[in-house]
Amino acid sequence: MRMVDIIIKKRDGGELTTEEIQFLVDGYTDGSIPDYQMSAWAMAVLLKGMTARETGDLTLAMAGSGEQLDLSSLSGIKVDKHSTGGVGDKTTLVVAPLVAAAGIPVAKMSGRGLGYSGGTIDKLESFSGFQVERTREQFLQQVRDIGVSVIGQSGNLTPADKKLYALRDVTGTVDTVPLIASSIMSKKIAAGADAILLDVKVGKGAFMKNLEEAETLAKAMVAIGTQVGRKTVAVISDMNQPLGFAVGNALEVKEAVETLAGRGPKDLTELVLSIGSRMLLLGGLVATVEEGRAKLEDLMATGKAVDKLAEMVEAQGGDKQDVYDLSRLPQAKIIHEVVASEDGYVEAIDAEAVGHASVVLGAGRLTKEMPIDLAVGFVLHKKRGDQVRAGEVLVTVHANDEKLLQSALEELGNAFAISTKIPPEQPLIYKIIEA
Repeated sequence: MRMVDIIIKKRDGGELTTEEIQFLVDGYTDGSIPDYQMSAWAMAVLLKGMTARETGDLTLAMAGSGEQLDLSSLSGIKVDKHSTGGVGDKTTLVVAPLVAAAGIPVAKMSGRGLGYSGGTIDKLESFSGFQVERTREQFLQQVRDIGVSVIGQSGNLTPADKKLYALRDVTGTVDTVPLIASSIMSKKIAAGADAILLDVKVGKGAFMKNLEEAETLAKAMVAIGTQVGRKTVAVISDMNQPLGFAVGNALEVKEAVETLAGRGPKDLTELVLSIGSRMLLLGGLVATVEEGRAKLEDLMATGKAVDKLAEMVEAQGGDKQDVYDLSRLPQAKIIHEVVASEDGYVEAIDAEAVGHASVVLGAGRLTKEMPIDLAVGFVLHKKRGDQVRAGEVLVTVHANDEKLLQSALEELGNAFAISTKIPPEQPLIYKIIEA
């Protein structure tokens, strides 16, 4: 086989064989296929697309390009959860201990964040002493012992995807569903789960800006999961405004703990219960979503969900008292309130603008090497549809640097749109995609 022939075949709209896809993944991983040929192929895929079978083959080839986690030593059906990301998305911090408290083993590898705020791993480091790097045996043993562990991604998990993802980022080939879907699903499959719950975000603060794009991606990922024998469900959820009230690492951890205790924001609580109940269903623990929801609500009300998070924090070297006393989490030195200039109703909160402002403040990173400030961020006081009076606080800014605060306030600028009319309701969950 020659890579140039594979490029030409895809350029002309042909369907690649399983063997051709394996050849290009193997060659790119070992370096025998150069970046310039792989980028030409990626552009051909962007222009001509891939069939469901091709996308499934690409996913499996990338999943097999490095280490694969074997979770077979863990009892029960292992259910993984993945979000396509957004502003204020701290769902995993709630769902992982909550679902584990119900009896579904959660062995999750997460990444550090690029963009609006830290990833799940960054946020967990808000707990003093929390260790995100664990050996494979430590990771598995912890899940056996307490039912849950969330750690950083293994260095050699899906190396083909790591290389291709970086290449797509600099060659204008990010926006193509087959490559997005195979990138996400290859990591989930390599991580060893039996079933996968996908939270596909849509809106201004998400990668997929409209429902049609989000649905196409969700269907592609569910099809891949089904093709490779993993039960897969996708929830398409709103990201036109930040999720919950908190944006920023320690602030989001605090909100996640409050949500586990049943005191969280309405939208975050609803999304967590919707996702978590479907994870219980995928794991065979309940017969209906309604039964799963009732079980999760009970775990929140009795304090068992919070206790499970505390167990996880302690098992990974952190101080579990941080879970029970949220004042121990990192605190910012500067607290600044942004107030409304007029009466009315919140018509919209630009999630993208809030996200950019959080990066300026230091809560997120633009490159992998950038440090992040765990204490800084925003706490919203109003959400879409809420009534507001002139002089009322819209958002509290938590900052550690006066210059960064001023820059963030400029970015925040017109993030809040105030109207004289109550805006129409916008759904939190648009669709559920199943095989």
